[in-house]
Order: sequence, then structure tokens, then C-alpha cells
Amino acid sequence: MSERKTVFITGASRGIGHATAAYFVRHGWSAITCSREAVPPQCPRNERHAHITLDLSDGERLPEAMVELRRILGDQPLHALVNNAGYSPKDENGKRLGCLDGDMEVWKRVYAINFFAPVFFSRACAPLLAETKGSVVNITSIAGHRVHPFAGSAYSTSKAALTALTRELAADLAHLGIRANAVCPGEINTAILSPGTEDMVERIPMRRLGSPDEVSSVIYYLCSEQASYITGAEIPVNGGQDVF
Repeated sequence: MSERKTVFITGASRGIGHATAAYFVRHGWSAITCSREAVPPQCPRNERHAHITLDLSDGERLPEAMVELRRILGDQPLHALVNNAGYSPKDENGKRLGCLDGDMEVWKRVYAINFFAPVFFSRACAPLLAETKGSVVNITSIAGHRVHPFAGSAYSTSKAALTALTRELAADLAHLGIRANAVCPGEINTAILSPGTEDMVERIPMRRLGSPDEVSSVIYYLCSEQASYITGAEIPVNGGQDVF
């Protein structure tokens, strides 16, 4: 009987993160999740799912998450890290914030969650992942490659930085047997869609929004042995949105 594998997923209380945790559990993995919110009732709650409640914007507290992760793991190995947590602030009317909008504290919080937390966890989990020849998957965004009508400048630039971090991690972790890749979603049908997202469907060649499971399945693939020779890649999951 093969050993049960374990994935650590950040920002997994809703949306793509929640769907990814559920997807891994359905496929026989154990999932350890981390976010500032408690896990909602619809998330998997059994012996194969544990949760760490922590605000990832507080960099000084990130080591606490690693202490708790190691406690939950015990003597069990870690096979994958999914840096999924993301923060995309809007103004008081729900509009995107450009380069000239929002105070610097907002930008700092965006980068703390979207970029520096992945840097921290990738470094901190590297010794664990080296033991299993594991995988890091960063969740980037189509907004990191073009100006987006809803995602603001802080979010977009942080996701562009995360794409570059994926490349750097792939180079720096390869000698440890760790692969690092990114999944780049387009417009995905979650409960936190921005108003007006549905209007973008006509600009998507497949004429529909993506589902969280369509993102989760690619994340899962990159963490599997089937992707054993893939590293430094960023896979778009956007229905062809970037072909125009």
C-alpha cells in the first residue's frame, strides 16, 4: 500500500483554495490548510484535513504557522506546498485601485499576502519537500500579464512578481529534487467574483467562466508524478482568454 501524501495549502477557506483542498482529499491526499478565517462547513472536515488559522499579512507570525504545520505532520512527510492565498483590495465603491490609488499600507498588505508569504513558506518548507522530492505550486493570475478591468495594480504587480519567483524557485530548488511551477487562472466562477465578471465571457474564446475544479485539477497534476519533469512552468487556465 502506498503512503498517503500530504499537501499544505494557503488561503483555503473559500474559492480556489477550498476547492483545491477538497480535490486533493477526494484523490486520497491529506490536506493542511492555512488562512485568517476558519474553515467553512462545506470544506472537508475529517482525519485527512487540518486547518491553521493565521493572518498571512502579519509576517512576524508566519513562523507560528510552520510550528503548527510541523506539529500536525508529526513524523509524516510533506509532499506539496500550494501558495494560493491572495488579496485584491478595491475602493469603497468596489472599483479597482490603480497605481495612483490606495495608500502604501494597502500595497504592503497585498505584497505581504500575495508575495512575501509564498517566499517565506517556500523557503521554510524546502527541507520538508526535499525529503519527498516534492512540489511547490504558486497560484498566479492572468492579471499578472495584462492590465485587468477589476484587479488593481498592487494585486497585478504582486502576481507578476510571483510568476518571477516561480522561475527563481525552480532554479534554486532543483538540486534538492523539488519542482516549482505556477497555475495562472483567468476568470473563475467563485463566490468572490467581481461585479461585471460575467460580462467578460464574450471575450473568452470558450464563452464561459472556468470552474474551481478546473484549476484544482491542474494544481493536482503538477503535484503528481505525472509532472515529474515539469518545473519553472506557468500553466494558464483561462479558456483561451489570453490568445487575443
